[in-house]
Amino acid sequence: MKKKSDYFIPSLSDVLFIALLLILYFSEYLLLRDCDTGYHIRAGEYILETFSVPKHDLFSFLAPELAWTAHEWLAEVIMALVHNQWGLTGVVAFFSFVLALTYYLFFKSLRSNDGNLWLLLFIALLTISSSSFHWLARPHAFTLLLFIIWYHLLDRFQYQDKHYCLFWFPPIMLLWVNLHGGFIIGFVLLGIYFLGNADFWFKEQGEIRKIYENKCKILFLIGIVCLIVSLINPYGYHIIFFPFNLVGDKFLMSIVSEFMPTNFQEFQPYKYYFLLTLAVLMISRKRVNFIELTLILLFTYMSLYSVRYITLFVFVSAPIVLKRLETWFMNSDNSSIKFLNRRSDSFAETDVKARGFFWPTAATILIIILTITGVVKHNFDPDKKPINAVNFLKDEPIPGNMFNNDEFGDYIIYAAYPEYQVFVDGRNDMYGKNHMKQYIKVRGLGAGWENVLEEHDIDWVFFDADSLLSRYLLEREDWHLIYADKVAHIYVRDIPEYEYLIEKYPDVEPVVWGGQ
Repeated sequence: MKKKSDYFIPSLSDVLFIALLLILYFSEYLLLRDCDTGYHIRAGEYILETFSVPKHDLFSFLAPELAWTAHEWLAEVIMALVHNQWGLTGVVAFFSFVLALTYYLFFKSLRSNDGNLWLLLFIALLTISSSSFHWLARPHAFTLLLFIIWYHLLDRFQYQDKHYCLFWFPPIMLLWVNLHGGFIIGFVLLGIYFLGNADFWFKEQGEIRKIYENKCKILFLIGIVCLIVSLINPYGYHIIFFPFNLVGDKFLMSIVSEFMPTNFQEFQPYKYYFLLTLAVLMISRKRVNFIELTLILLFTYMSLYSVRYITLFVFVSAPIVLKRLETWFMNSDNSSIKFLNRRSDSFAETDVKARGFFWPTAATILIIILTITGVVKHNFDPDKKPINAVNFLKDEPIPGNMFNNDEFGDYIIYAAYPEYQVFVDGRNDMYGKNHMKQYIKVRGLGAGWENVLEEHDIDWVFFDADSLLSRYLLEREDWHLIYADKVAHIYVRDIPEYEYLIEKYPDVEPVVWGGQ
């Protein structure tokens, strides 16, 4: 019999949700570690103002206009709506909720197997720590959330014969394809489960064979429906090729940090999670089936290829690893493990009594109140982002085209568009290989770097204070430093057009190199 007090008992998943929500919300600058958030907000505002999704670049001065696939347009609209009401604090609150919900559903999905709670908690915490580097207020958070839902529904269809779960896929895909380019991973999962059932179909006999034949038919039909639904987006069938074109560009993959390979020399929980996965699969007597093997192999490769995919790897592998650890725990004769099993069963009895969503709801309401009333304020970190330098630019308008740091470009779009337009920003896929090579050439003072500035009529530079380019321009007589702080330097050419600025700021002191 249910007791009223049961509704006030927080479950383990409730505690996880609340802890993550509060950590994400109250950690200063955690979700605003890069400025991509800024250009997403401005793109969303443009869509709301014009009721159209941009097909060409809005934010740079480059001509002719570059073709732009704003594949995250719906996420950007949501971000703009939240920002227009509650500023960056509202954006942080919103993504704190989305990420906390993602891990809450992930934990609930693992919990549905009614296994050992201590093992479950261990795997969940290792998963969280391995993927925390990707906690940012950006559209990819929607992919993480929808990926967990998609994967869980596929597992319920496969192992619990819940065929109705797949009816959710078309509406999920309709959202996903307009929220983020990661939608393509949904088709990858569908393909893996289809091939897995085809493998069972060819191997089995009799009635069991018919079961897998039926699963193959259902997955194929759902895949076709999802493919048709995915065409309902501003770019039609072109959106299908966008993720492949991006990942297939090796140059762009090599210059974006989150697309670079994993560095095992650095401390990161992922490498220990990875080694644990290998060890468990090697010693477990429970063999992996075709689906599990393909998931592990594919997402292991992806996580080694690019740090961006580590989060997907830990999400995919967690239930596979957990099942085998639980089997080992259940069959172990070790007295300590038996004690943990008994304690887990006792704790599970208490955990299962927890009903309702009182504490997660209360925590969410608290965050909303703090955001609406302005008690908590979030912004980009002025010690790492060019906030003060951009304020200077707004007070002292500088004419002409600028050459800027790509990260600075994101913040300029957020804080000073349309007064200023950028040379480059975080949309590397839009700028393309040739333009990014020009950017890298100037940044690194490569051969012909001054020709790039002349080609684009660039007469002033807004770049990192402690950079090779800033140090070099400081020594040049034909460039003049008009602004300096520990984050950014602003240089103008020594030409008549900027004579008034040179006279106004004759003796600007640069920062002292070496972090002082």
